Amino acid sequence: MSDTINVALVGRNSIVREGLCRILADYGFTIRASVESSAALKGLADAQGGTDNCLVVVDIGTDGSVDGIVGTIHETFAGGRVVLLADQFDFETMLCAFRQGASGYIVKEISCEPLIMSLQLAATGEKVMPSQLADQLPTHVPAATTETAQKTIENAQLSDRETEILRCLIMGCPNKIISRQLDISEATVKVHVKAILRKIRVHNRTQAAIWAVNRGLEGITLGRQQLTRTDAEPPQLPDLTPQMFAHEALAPLSLAAH
Repeated sequence: MSDTINVALVGRNSIVREGLCRILADYGFTIRASVESSAALKGLADAQGGTDNCLVVVDIGTDGSVDGIVGTIHETFAGGRVVLLADQFDFETMLCAFRQGASGYIVKEISCEPLIMSLQLAATGEKVMPSQLADQLPTHVPAATTETAQKTIENAQLSDRETEILRCLIMGCPNKIISRQLDISEATVKVHVKAILRKIRVHNRTQAAIWAVNRGLEGITLGRQQLTRTDAEPPQLPDLTPQMFAHEALAPLSLAAH
């Protein structure tokens, strides 16, 4: 990197700190401090001054406790970024660290070059997470279940008839087909569709279909007579392209916000 990155190392294990000092110095980092605790770092910062832009690398050791560490360091280095080094991956500890404002959480089994790249990214303002997170996400991010999807639909307070019509919308049915399928007038279908759009807060039939599919609702099974009438157009499935799902997509995990 063209700009020198100032680094402060914090950790009780002096051997680990010494090893990191040598590795980082070999890659062009400037070591501004190497201390045992965040309190010692504060004292050193007060004496030196002008260290707000430091990248602070904290070895949290085997206990993995991060309580108050990130906040204390940010009080010392208002513009600094904090990266935590853990002996082993722990999802809850990582989550706690990012909630406190950490810029990175790295497991020590990482090799030198990925470590250097991770620290460089953190120094530029990126969030750095360990590769182990990919293996842990399926167990920590709950998938949508039929039960939770049903609760969401129930929360919309749709009537049984409106739910039937919504299932027809999933199949792309026009009002004429819906009226024949449910044996009601087209005018009644239009009234129900407007009510559905209002209740689930979408703007059109396609968005309503996407909303329903995302919550586990299945399309209605059309009667054969509805598909063989000479004056009825075959129903067209809504175009469920990725960009149409954008408004329903999960937000990127914001670990510092939860």
